[in-house]
Amino acid sequence: MPRTLILCFALALVACSPPEDTPTLVPETAAKTTKTALPAQEIQSRRKIVIGADPWCPHNCEAGSDREGYMVDIAREAFGLAGVDVEYVNMSWARAIQQARDGYIDGVVGALHGDAPDFVFPEEASGHTTTVLYTHPDNSWQYSGTDSLSNLTLLAINGYSYSPELDAYIAEHRDDPEKVWILSGPAPLNRAIELLDKHRSDVFPEDRDVMEWALQAQGNRIALRITNVIHQSPIYVAFSPGGPDSEELSDLLSQGTRALKRSGRIAQIMARYGLTWSD
Repeated sequence: MPRTLILCFALALVACSPPEDTPTLVPETAAKTTKTALPAQEIQSRRKIVIGADPWCPHNCEAGSDREGYMVDIAREAFGLAGVDVEYVNMSWARAIQQARDGYIDGVVGALHGDAPDFVFPEEASGHTTTVLYTHPDNSWQYSGTDSLSNLTLLAINGYSYSPELDAYIAEHRDDPEKVWILSGPAPLNRAIELLDKHRSDVFPEDRDVMEWALQAQGNRIALRITNVIHQSPIYVAFSPGGPDSEELSDLLSQGTRALKRSGRIAQIMARYGLTWSD
């Protein structure tokens, strides 16, 4: 058969093939499930859930590391009390929310209500965030509402919620890179630090503990200036809005978290990260 005819036949087969539009769970990094000392037969019958997020240390860190983040540790132990194992995976935040919304993972870790208002949130939070605004040390600007951002470029990470006021500002100006520069990719926080340090942008909102952790990991070679605290909020492991077990998982996590508080175990978990529990 002539090669041209073979080629045409192959192209026709490709054209007739069904489209591959069904998304699949392809995490950047996956962690092992909760360790147990149960017999193999019982381990196989145990239930397992998957939660995901981008690293946001110390709240949730690199999957599979020695310290995966206090929120992941709390979730593992709280669910473990109910016989549920937890697998934690890393991917971009926007992708984690979408994967959970589509039902490929069970939930996301490190969520504010503004991140995913349609998700199922437990009654008990698994952490706390304090969002502050950072600038280069040479910048003496102070925040006094979103009008004070009019002549500045604000950095924001794709899919993140910062505060109701700032979220509305970002939504309004996200298509204007002179006002709002949306960062994505595998390491958006490090990119934001670099852009501020090099005077390529003006202001960046971030959780105070997360920024301190990131700067320490870089050897404190870069100094940034805190301008204002703009928001404080509990943070959660939040579950897929369409998940048939989301309400049950939410309740189990709340029950387990309360038990860990009563026993003093949460204080021990937080201490591993140099933190104390905040209600």
